[in-house]
Amino acid sequence: MKSSNKVRRHTLLCASIAAAVTLGAPQALAVTGSSQTDTSQVSTASVKPLGQLGSLTDIVIERLLVSDQVAASKYGTDRPIDDPAREQQMLDTVRSKAGPLGLDPDATVAFFQDQITASKVVQKGLFARWTAHPDEAPTTRPDLAQIRTQLDQITTELLQELKATQRLRNSALSCNLQLALATQSGSVFKGLDKLHRQALRGATDSVCVTSIGDWHV
Repeated sequence: MKSSNKVRRHTLLCASIAAAVTLGAPQALAVTGSSQTDTSQVSTASVKPLGQLGSLTDIVIERLLVSDQVAASKYGTDRPIDDPAREQQMLDTVRSKAGPLGLDPDATVAFFQDQITASKVVQKGLFARWTAHPDEAPTTRPDLAQIRTQLDQITTELLQELKATQRLRNSALSCNLQLALATQSGSVFKGLDKLHRQALRGATDSVCVTSIGDWHV
């Protein structure tokens, strides 16, 4: 019963954080913008998600937004969204780098598998949108090779953030609270639409090594 009450309190806290961020974000941006000149506007892209997992979440969101470019590079071509060879190469790479960084290889691979899956959610969603609304389809095709170079750099940055946040991510309650704060604020600050918010939820599934369901008092 005691553990159940703790979990309920945790859920309520997460909901409160989400509401506070959603309601408070415009005011926060307005305060930030007060130091700017009258003719300038605050760029939400420069505002990072809040909390101790803010930097990690910021990079996750960056990767999701790069998925838009991946989709644009493939749309209207014979290149499939699924790329098993490329995906396995990335997972093998992060597994080999996890150990030397002091990260659990299986947990690290699970996290990056979530990034791959989330990217596919974005790509499939955009393909469907562009097919239904051709006028919204991209008119240029980004270079996929350059995009992959960017994704490789993001992979390195994500590994570094996983290392930096390792202790926090092993604490179920603290991690879930910080993750709720970061994802909710990040969604608002970056102006994510429904598709990208859905993808972000999937991309952060494995951030907390111990889920709240496995947490015991």
